[in-house]
Amino acid sequence: MTLTAHATAAARATLSRVALVPGWAASAALVVPFLAGVSVPPTLQYVPLVASVAVLGLPHGAVDHLAVARTRGETPDLRAVGRVVALYGLVGGTYAAAWFLAPAVSFALFIAVTWFHWGQGDLYALVVLADADHLRSLPQRAATVLVRGGLPMLVPLLVFPAWYRRVATDLVSLFTADTAALAWAFRPDVRAALAVAYGALVVATLALGYARTESRRPWALDAAETLGLVAYFAVVPPVLAIGVYFCLWHSLRHVARLLLVDDAAAAALGDGDLTRAVARFARDALPLTVVSLALLGGLYALVPDPPATVPGWVALYLVFIAVVTLPHVVVVTVMDREQRIWA
Repeated sequence: MTLTAHATAAARATLSRVALVPGWAASAALVVPFLAGVSVPPTLQYVPLVASVAVLGLPHGAVDHLAVARTRGETPDLRAVGRVVALYGLVGGTYAAAWFLAPAVSFALFIAVTWFHWGQGDLYALVVLADADHLRSLPQRAATVLVRGGLPMLVPLLVFPAWYRRVATDLVSLFTADTAALAWAFRPDVRAALAVAYGALVVATLALGYARTESRRPWALDAAETLGLVAYFAVVPPVLAIGVYFCLWHSLRHVARLLLVDDAAAAALGDGDLTRAVARFARDALPLTVVSLALLGGLYALVPDPPATVPGWVALYLVFIAVVTLPHVVVVTVMDREQRIWA
């Protein structure tokens, strides 16, 4: 089935609200109380990350086996599904082995890949859902990816280095007691240099976008989201901030993208039937979400130092997320190419 331009526009209009507003609302709802001095017990701060196992976080990547074919306007067949399964086995399996052999390097790669991927997700939302006409050139789009990915990956390091180091240590210590290789990233001079460079990049990227925009509204949205997330990640404790962002910002926007490439879901959205569209996504995501949970259990059995605390379990989950994120980025990059996000 091929959707009409009108139906596609109607589906996109429906999703623009559903995909964007929850992230804005959740971010604002957390910034205000933490600015007022509210504190949350450390264990409770892990709740959103734990919830992401079943709510949007892990499931948002569980439709990758269907996503590429649908993006190309094809019906997924066994060959298309098999290619994605092979990709996960090869790339994810190799990265999983790397965690056992070089955990500190693997953690650094996790940060770099997530930085790119979360920026990549926001670039899609700006271009497709927000009609960002100010992002006209390839360098602008690349800079936007660096800016947006740096919000969750870099700002917490600059403002909450002790928390960041604690989480990094939790991940690496599942495989080795030697975490000294990470120490350089937390030095004050390194963080100061990163802050200056990143701040300059944010200002330059937004200024160039302002100079090139024809419609002020998309640029204003881009600027408001960027500066709002700077405040969000500078005020809200990192574990809590990342958990909420992962579910209600990044994952929700990707689910919206998946719905638009699924003709049946997009048709439902065009008819205003959000429930039917989301039900299709949940059905598609359920099998591989269950498989992922089984693989997470297998990872628990293999790590040299299995977790026995909430932070330890979350660390194990994040290692698993790292392993599946790398092939997931390959899939999303293919989607980007097919949809000419970088054109």
